[in-house]
Amino acid sequence: MMGDVVTIVQARTGSSRLPGKVLLPLNGTTILERMLERVRASRLAGTVVIATTTDPADEDVVALADQAGVCCYQGHPTDLLDRHYTVARMLGARHVVKIPSDCPLIDPAVIDRVLGYYLAHAHALDYASNLHPATYPDGFDVEVMGIDALAAAWEEARKPFEREHTTPFIWNQPERFRIGNVVWETGEHCALSHRVVLDYIEDYEVIRRVDAALLGLVPRYTVRDIRRFLDLNPDVVALNERHRGVSWYRNHLDELPALRGSGREMVTAQ
Repeated sequence: MMGDVVTIVQARTGSSRLPGKVLLPLNGTTILERMLERVRASRLAGTVVIATTTDPADEDVVALADQAGVCCYQGHPTDLLDRHYTVARMLGARHVVKIPSDCPLIDPAVIDRVLGYYLAHAHALDYASNLHPATYPDGFDVEVMGIDALAAAWEEARKPFEREHTTPFIWNQPERFRIGNVVWETGEHCALSHRVVLDYIEDYEVIRRVDAALLGLVPRYTVRDIRRFLDLNPDVVALNERHRGVSWYRNHLDELPALRGSGREMVTAQ
């Protein structure tokens, strides 16, 4: 079954909040290269692909992918749903993993936990993630979906935010699609208290410091190592504290009933 899995890292240089963020230096490498190291360390990730855009500025992303030996697809600048579906169709994927490039310190064990849970229940799930609700620290996003659910979204999604963010057409319809969620096995809820996602320059400084501190101690450091470092270094946490809980969701809450406690059941792995 693992040969049917394609993991897509969406990456571009045209971020409005922090332009060129995926190519920023990170302790001897770049943000995107560090992320690829960590994604490719996953046991279950299958074929890893970078999905970037046709914007000429993203030729640098293509060059980096080539240097790293990772396949790269160039598609629509803002229709990420089309990028993901096109890659999945080209590679004959049955199961598609979505990991955004604003999660450069993604833990391969978290990828394996979410993906492993989905694959074990693929007969009963169309989609699974660790985001609904989110309990891991912010910056460890993993979403997995079957090709049929992705195809339905590609064919039917019309709202711009559904195209741009790939998956809301699926997870916002739990009455239609079978949705699963994986919570952090520690029982903690750190999505609003620990932030290592890359959207702003302050986030970059946090990520740079975390990586610099842990890389020499534990080269394949984990989400727990990161959480421990942040707890011991409140000065680092304070750097991006004002961005805690900030996400694209906040601008579309009226269109996302699945985020408003609709009461619908979700399959949850403890």
